Amino acid sequence: MPRTIWSGAISFGLVTVPIHVVSATEDHSIHFHRVHLEDMARVRTRKVCELEDREVSSDEIGKGYEISRDVVIPISDQELRDLPLPTAKAIEIVAFMPWEAIDPIRIGDGYYLTPEGQVAAKPYKLLRQALERSSRVAVARYAWSGRERLGLLRVRGEAIVLHAMRWPDEIRDPSSLLPPPVELSEEEIEGALALMDTMARDDLDSPEFRDTYTEAVAELIEAKREHRELAVSPEPAAESGQLVDLMAALQQSVSKAKESRGEDTGEHADVHKLPKKRAAKKQPAKKTAAKKTARKPKKSA
Repeated sequence: MPRTIWSGAISFGLVTVPIHVVSATEDHSIHFHRVHLEDMARVRTRKVCELEDREVSSDEIGKGYEISRDVVIPISDQELRDLPLPTAKAIEIVAFMPWEAIDPIRIGDGYYLTPEGQVAAKPYKLLRQALERSSRVAVARYAWSGRERLGLLRVRGEAIVLHAMRWPDEIRDPSSLLPPPVELSEEEIEGALALMDTMARDDLDSPEFRDTYTEAVAELIEAKREHRELAVSPEPAAESGQLVDLMAALQQSVSKAKESRGEDTGEHADVHKLPKKRAAKKQPAKKTAAKKTARKPKKSA
């Protein structure tokens, strides 16, 4: 079982649900030590007092807020735990919203909320089923690690999940990062939609959704341990530096996506289907107009 990160309760109106909080995710990436390359000895970070110029132990270290260069206010962990906030002891639900109304950029790490004992089983199930039937998520406030946070509670299977959320003022305005105005043709938009159709998935359980970087690092470590060479990866094709034909790139992308899924591309017949249809409609109109223009001089003569 994962270790308990925090214990408290969910406050749902006058209903209280005692819970434990555990991490809902695991980190499977490969971690490295910092080493001295000459002798491969560990390089460690030492905590040194600037005034006394000596290393200090963990029990000598605390928190301090710097008001000025010469004035620092000490703040203890106990003082933070004793702050007069209802959210210091409970995850306080303050609103219910549709899932679609939450901007994903505000959602952070996920934690499972597990009921604490038999007394919590019934109110826990009540909240979970109410969330499930309402098709809503709960927005809550809670205080961990010296700060109050905004959170989102949702149902995942039989469990309630808490996601840390960022406050509105923590999200940067992207307007200064947007590209200059450009025009898109209907064919280009439909080409992008055709590519999206070929890349559509119902879930993320496919073998293609795996951490290939971690696999490659593990293979590198194993190869070095066995004193053997790794296979050389092919060099990526050099870019020409010229502007790409967007429509052609979309069509080739659709074809490659179908090939990767083992689908018959039909010599790109499906890839060109949308652009050809539109071109076929416009072409006769141009020819008819040309014939009418050619006939007018004959009639006037």
